[in-house]
Amino acid sequence: MNWEEHIRESIFFIILLLGNTLSGYADIPLEQLVDSLNVVLDNKQVYVEKKEQKIQAIKQLLQESNISILQEYDLNDRLYLEYKKFNVDSAMHYQQRNIEIALALGKHEDELTGNLNLSILYSMCGKYREAEDILKSISIPENLKHLYPYYYEAYRCYWEYYAISTSNNQYAARYEQIYSDSILATASPDSYLYKIHYAGSLSKTDPKKAQQILLALLATEELGSPEYAIVTCYLAGLYGNMGILKKEKEYYLLSTIADLQNATRENFSIQCLANIAYKEKNIDLAYKYTQSSIDDAMASNIHFRAAQMYHFYSVINTSYKIKAAKVKSNLLAYLAVACFLAVLLVLLLVIIYYQMRKTVRMKEALSKSHKKLKELNETLNEMNQELNKHNDSLMELNEVKEKYIAQFFELCSEYIDKMEIYQTEIYKLTINRHYEALLKRLKSTTFIDKELDSLYMHFDSIFLSLYPNFPDKFNALLEEKERVFPKSGHLLNKELRIYALLRLGVTDSAKIAGFLRCSMSTIYNYRTKLRNKALA
Repeated sequence: MNWEEHIRESIFFIILLLGNTLSGYADIPLEQLVDSLNVVLDNKQVYVEKKEQKIQAIKQLLQESNISILQEYDLNDRLYLEYKKFNVDSAMHYQQRNIEIALALGKHEDELTGNLNLSILYSMCGKYREAEDILKSISIPENLKHLYPYYYEAYRCYWEYYAISTSNNQYAARYEQIYSDSILATASPDSYLYKIHYAGSLSKTDPKKAQQILLALLATEELGSPEYAIVTCYLAGLYGNMGILKKEKEYYLLSTIADLQNATRENFSIQCLANIAYKEKNIDLAYKYTQSSIDDAMASNIHFRAAQMYHFYSVINTSYKIKAAKVKSNLLAYLAVACFLAVLLVLLLVIIYYQMRKTVRMKEALSKSHKKLKELNETLNEMNQELNKHNDSLMELNEVKEKYIAQFFELCSEYIDKMEIYQTEIYKLTINRHYEALLKRLKSTTFIDKELDSLYMHFDSIFLSLYPNFPDKFNALLEEKERVFPKSGHLLNKELRIYALLRLGVTDSAKIAGFLRCSMSTIYNYRTKLRNKALA
């Protein structure tokens, strides 16, 4: 039993004790009693072991070598009481031994009491012939007439158990009632035996008075004792006859809990609870209670309880099997549905897996495309930058073009103006018949040389504005001692102008010679000479 169950049981008995003290058990919730019974029933073996430990402790005392025969008698009687509703065979063994001791000591009353007890034990285990033989052999003398109630009780038990074993034999039931009346006629009205049977006799004729007697008797019993279990069982039966079903169930629960805690295997209350649970259609609980009762009957060898439960157990077992089969069928149906759902889930997982793989592949493709796009963007940006540079260069070239076109038109305009001036001067000389001056002027090359110098000066200026580092780069290709430098006051010389024209894309030697006013051989010689001066 674990700590949670200990706590639950302790709480139950605290509430039970408070109910006994304050309200006569009236306010204990049925649900709590059912839960408490289930806790106790689940730990039934704990109470059995406790009972066995108690019995073993008495047996150890019995095995001591120095005990007297009277001490042995007392120990045997204690063992009989412990075994009476726990193991009938063992109880008979110790009762028979005490009968032998009583015979040996000449204690006739103890012998009679022992035989009465033994006859009840025989009746409990179904040995009705032996029980009847003992009862027929007993003759109670006048001086022991106080034993008459116990004698009649033994006969009543004989007929009660026989009636139960023979499916409520009416003949046996009538004799049971006769001996019950005999008990009331001989027992003391203050005795426990009288009160129990008197309340039983009033249960149908005057249930209110029977209730008062039983409640008063219950108040004198110790909570949870074997007698407490018996009185609560009687009260439960009384309330059942009165139709107060809640009280009936409540007191059967109290009686069963007490019996289980005392390891009482002659437990009628749990059979009644099984029947109530069956009527409430709580098949599982009915089966649990019935199985516990059957186990107790088998373990204790109490024959009449086993016979009493046989028919009802068949009904419960059949209902339990039908329910189990239905539950199994439902489970199979649920299992089929679960398997179907599992298959769907697997298919869904497979689909999700492939979708995820597809998504991953798409992501990878998108990533690659994004990477390529990024590279293309970078390339495009680089190209844009190059285009921007080229655009800038083109803009610069356009500006240069515009600038030099403007200079070209300016030069042409100046040249035309000079030609007009020159023509006017020649015209004047001709008109004025200054033929010698005219001839001198026509023979002179000063004008052409001057214009060529102006042309070369403009060319040099324009070229160096386009390629300002040309002279340095050109000389870097030549040996140091062979490098070419223009004269002071000049930007370029003839050699540099040849390669300047080549740099501008003018490769025709005739055109170069015509521009520089020299022969083609001169151009060829210059080029050959400079190639020879170039660095190896």
